[in-house]
Amino acid sequence: MRVMRLLTPLCLLSCVQIANAFEPFTTTVLLGVGAGLFPLGRKIVHYFIENCDDNWIAFNSTGLKETLEGKLFGQHLATQVILKAVTGFVNNKKPKKPLVLSLHGWTGTGKNLVSQMIAEHLYRKGMKSGFVHQFVSTAHFPHADHIDSYKDQLQQWVRGNVSSCARSLFIFDEMDKMHPGLIDSIKPFLDYYETMDGVSYRQAIFIFLSNAGGEKITKVALDFWNEGKKREEIQLKDLETAVSLEVFNNKKSGFWHTSLIDKNLVDFFVPFLPLEIKHVRMCVKEELKSRNKKLDEDIVNAVVEEMTYFPKEEKIFSDKGCKTVEKKLDYHL
Repeated sequence: MRVMRLLTPLCLLSCVQIANAFEPFTTTVLLGVGAGLFPLGRKIVHYFIENCDDNWIAFNSTGLKETLEGKLFGQHLATQVILKAVTGFVNNKKPKKPLVLSLHGWTGTGKNLVSQMIAEHLYRKGMKSGFVHQFVSTAHFPHADHIDSYKDQLQQWVRGNVSSCARSLFIFDEMDKMHPGLIDSIKPFLDYYETMDGVSYRQAIFIFLSNAGGEKITKVALDFWNEGKKREEIQLKDLETAVSLEVFNNKKSGFWHTSLIDKNLVDFFVPFLPLEIKHVRMCVKEELKSRNKKLDEDIVNAVVEEMTYFPKEEKIFSDKGCKTVEKKLDYHL
């Protein structure tokens, strides 16, 4: 790692700074380590400063499973696919390509939450890890006339970060607002190449988040409801192909005619179903729990009732998922 190469010659200074937090005896030991025992000194520095090794990157499959099942409400498909896909990939010592996940569904259904869950159970520092890189289309790539510059920058960012740590996580939010053609610039990094210019991308994870495909997903969920079927009966095969085709043919999507789909480089299109009233209620209770607040059914009911639902007559699904739950709870508390 580049940071560590810079630190090693200055091990003495690093150890002195670290030692300030310890008692005199420990300080003396650390100074000795910094002055004469560079290997041990490096280990001490690695303990305090994030590094691309098992001390800082350790996948917790059990933790991810418990978090998905306990905090991701109404998303049986996403829970199953994400857990199996990530666990299988991380446990594979010699993957043929990076893991590429594309999460689709209306706002507030849990796409960003799942990305955070993956980071929290893969990196010791979670989303604050230096190996997690998040791009938001409207913030990082706002101007259509700068697309060529964005392509160069994006390639450099991905190449540079994977060079520093093979197990890097890239999250691309608002794919439905990305300029068509831009994401194709990283296509070589997602392909089945062993190395590209001496760099292997096979241990990296790429996650794309998009509202595109939400209409198709909602239609299938509504059809199941109208037919008296449980939403848990919806299977991945009922949605995955339809969603991939919809985003591929959507001119307003960052996936429009992209080679990532055309060349089958996206491993899973993960549908996030619209949330029902019972799921919104779960979100409110979870938010209260996270704030260490006593469960108050009157407050829960008030927040749930203030949310808006569709279709207009039946009022089955929340049109904003759980996205505004936090702010509405602020008001009532």
